[in-house]
Amino acid sequence: MKAFLITVFRNIRALINRLNLGKMLSKFIFLPRRKLIAVGYALLTAALAVGLVSQPIRQEAAHAVEVNSSQTAMGAWVGASFPVENFQTYTSPFGLRRSPDGSYTQEYHRGLDMAAPQGSYIRNWWMGTVVEVSDDSACGTSVVVQSGQWEHIYCHMSGHVEKEAGKRYMIDREGAIQIWEGQTVQAGVRIGRVGMTGRTTGPHLHWGLKFTGKWVDPALVLRAMYSEQASGRSVSAVPQSER
Repeated sequence: MKAFLITVFRNIRALINRLNLGKMLSKFIFLPRRKLIAVGYALLTAALAVGLVSQPIRQEAAHAVEVNSSQTAMGAWVGASFPVENFQTYTSPFGLRRSPDGSYTQEYHRGLDMAAPQGSYIRNWWMGTVVEVSDDSACGTSVVVQSGQWEHIYCHMSGHVEKEAGKRYMIDREGAIQIWEGQTVQAGVRIGRVGMTGRTTGPHLHWGLKFTGKWVDPALVLRAMYSEQASGRSVSAVPQSER
């Protein structure tokens, strides 16, 4: 355990140097122990996501950054797809934020908002099974896909939910999209379009990710995808508008 912790601290220091956070480091040492541990854990999580840590750390933290053994580990994102076409900008990150209704209250934002023109197509991030379609929550018209221990959620889509022979499906007739619960969808397949349904102040895709039932910052996954794409091993980790 002692050797492992030493390796952890070395990798955190390497991450700090890599990201030019040296000036901030002096401020960290004055934090209470609990907050200092939280900062260290956040840095380690980021290091794991972007591939800056060594193999021993990856093995120790595998439960937090790998999908199940039948799939591929974090950092091997071959075939994963950027989830929205005509991407413009990120409008709201994962984590604590001011409420978008203009009030001074704060809320925890469990996803990443990606602005795109209304009607832009949404692509499935990774191959999986559609486990839920819905249109009766703040998420608006939405699709949830299960990929092993990963769950990806797509909100504020165009269209609505209908039922036939006891089975539910999301239908967007103008966009020629029909997605059934229980359907298998490949990575990169168009599963909807950016809309204005649910609680939203503008056209965007709210993209949420869970791993083993726990929320994950999608930005960390995208950074890992970009890193792999830069090395020439991933072919679909960039927005459609940039290809």
